[in-house]
Amino acid sequence: MVSSINNSVQALRAFGTATAVTANNVANVESDNFKSSRAVMNEGDNGGVKVSLSTNSAQGPLVQKSDGTTKELSNTDLATEFTSMISYQSAYGANVKTIQTDDEMKGTILNMIA
Repeated sequence: MVSSINNSVQALRAFGTATAVTANNVANVESDNFKSSRAVMNEGDNGGVKVSLSTNSAQGPLVQKSDGTTKELSNTDLATEFTSMISYQSAYGANVKTIQTDDEMKGTILNMIA
């Protein structure tokens, strides 16, 4: 029982990190030369979740400035970021519900004993 709660807490931390990475990407969508990051979820110890971060090194769009030089824009794709955010939100909510259900179950057991 404790293991499942621990795994849910690890998942909450992981999805919190992923949400922060996505928020950073969205915040920098207008920053020149910005390279977006991605949070990659992997199985951790005892079935838990661990997060590793990777940077998207793909080139952003190039635009020509008025002086004839070019500059690179951010390679952040807003559609991908918002889709990821929806997924993280759902997964975060599911793990919160797991913890709430465990708490309610323990409360019911204690009420039956008392």
